[in-house]
Amino acid sequence: MKINRIIAAALFGAAMLAASGADACTNFLITKGATKDGSTMITYAADSHTLYGELYYRKAADYPAGTEFMLVEWDTGKPLFKIPQVAHTYSVVGNMNEHQLTIGETTYGGREECWKSPIKGIDYGSLIYVTLQRAKTAREAIEVMTRLVATYGYCSEGESFSIADPEEVWVMDLIGKRSEPVKADYAKKIKYNYQDGAVWVARRVPDGYVSGHANQARITQFPQEGKWNKAKGKGLHKAISSAHMDYIYEPEVECVYSADAVDYARACGWYTGSDADFSFCDTYAPLTFSGLRGCEARVYAMFNRVADDMKRYEKYAMGDAGAERMPLWVKPNRKLDVHDVMELMRDHYEGTAMDMTRDLGAGPFMCPYRWRPMGFEMDGRKYVHERATSTQQTGFSFVAQMRSWLPAKVGGILWFGVDDTYSTVYCPMYCGITEIPLCFREGNGDMVTYSESSAFWLFNRVSNFVYSRYSDMIVDVRHVQRRLESGFLRDVQRFDERAAKSEGEALERQLNDFCGRAAARMFTEWSDLDKHLLVKYMDGNIKLERGGRFERTETGMSAMPKQPPYRQEWLRMIVRDHGRVIQEQ
Repeated sequence: MKINRIIAAALFGAAMLAASGADACTNFLITKGATKDGSTMITYAADSHTLYGELYYRKAADYPAGTEFMLVEWDTGKPLFKIPQVAHTYSVVGNMNEHQLTIGETTYGGREECWKSPIKGIDYGSLIYVTLQRAKTAREAIEVMTRLVATYGYCSEGESFSIADPEEVWVMDLIGKRSEPVKADYAKKIKYNYQDGAVWVARRVPDGYVSGHANQARITQFPQEGKWNKAKGKGLHKAISSAHMDYIYEPEVECVYSADAVDYARACGWYTGSDADFSFCDTYAPLTFSGLRGCEARVYAMFNRVADDMKRYEKYAMGDAGAERMPLWVKPNRKLDVHDVMELMRDHYEGTAMDMTRDLGAGPFMCPYRWRPMGFEMDGRKYVHERATSTQQTGFSFVAQMRSWLPAKVGGILWFGVDDTYSTVYCPMYCGITEIPLCFREGNGDMVTYSESSAFWLFNRVSNFVYSRYSDMIVDVRHVQRRLESGFLRDVQRFDERAAKSEGEALERQLNDFCGRAAARMFTEWSDLDKHLLVKYMDGNIKLERGGRFERTETGMSAMPKQPPYRQEWLRMIVRDHGRVIQEQ
């Protein structure tokens, strides 16, 4: 490929920001042929040091002609501009609408020339939530999203989207068009407007496969050929450009892309090769060390847990751009259920060379978290802490499960959790609910306002205490977590059959009641865990338990607690650093 690569300090910094900053998220995509029950699933961890964990809800509504509404930038809350409203909008619970359409995202940044200069346009968050109110299927969502950016422009950094319905799962890479073409003569030969909208490509994940993206554009070469069916008089392209977006609804179409995806890069001087050799990722978001180590590594960790022969990509994930490149999707070695996918969101690179529980950075109690900033310099050399799927700054996360064999409002479940994915509980929220449980409700506290009834604050209180003695306390957390989630899975299985027989207001009441009770149970049991952990682990001690009760002496006093020593590696470090002072004489 003849690509003018930019792997300079500015791009390195942008990639590090994507890996550790406000928009560092993780998505996994699971097709129906890769699941035990035939559902489709996508995951999303909204990781940000300023994002509050709450469950958004937008009610379905009808609007008279001429109605407009204000776009508000999701990241900042800043009003953007007004656009016309459609006649009818669908209800949306979190990132899933009433038709089970679900959209997630991860920000990859990409070429700064495409986003650094301020420009009017729709932001990536509004693009998601406006589309969820207007589209029923993944293919329709792609059409809506791309028409929105073509009409109003795009004002965010490069973005990868996961777009799924009960039948299909798609991945899309998109970045805005900002640069003045440097090849003016070439630009005059083609008709595209270089200052509006975005360039993009979307691919359907083959059935039976899984994919993922984590703050790095991942689509490289993509099919651009098509064929013409004369008998039907219309295109049956396996790949089509945005000049033929009507064809996206043909089932044979598996890839769509903006008409100027290649030509725009040529006009800007970023690509000089053939159409067939064009790589979207390598052109618009060239790989850097941090893009590999902080981003691609998270996808590698998931692939490594579900597919065979993945160790071959470990060097690539660890930052070796010359190593064998990881594919966009892989075929898992087994069928996955929803609990398997929940567990994929719980990862600190265990079992790999990047295992965050093993080095001295984990502290005396093997805590797999590193406080920011991610990068640091020592004695003239640069280092970077790992960026895993499970991270302390998660606002909310979900596993979206979409099931084609059930009525839409019952078939779609957003398994929703707040805070760190490793210590959260995924609580079932059906896409047909019309009331959000209090603990997840918007406005119940915020990032600087504590609320006693907020799940986000409760889970953060537990996790931040657990970080202090992780190896011991996480055992208690995981025990309650598993009990709750396994109970919810059983409850959902029983409830589905009953709910599928209802409709209208009766169904809404049943769904609201079920999800409300599930959230209340989770909140109560996690509150009990919070108190239990404080009593058990206060002052670095570990009180003894028997039969679910703390042990007492014969006279009723608390039994003497355990006081496990620091791990040997940590003690050796103490001795190396301070042994001459603390050694017994």
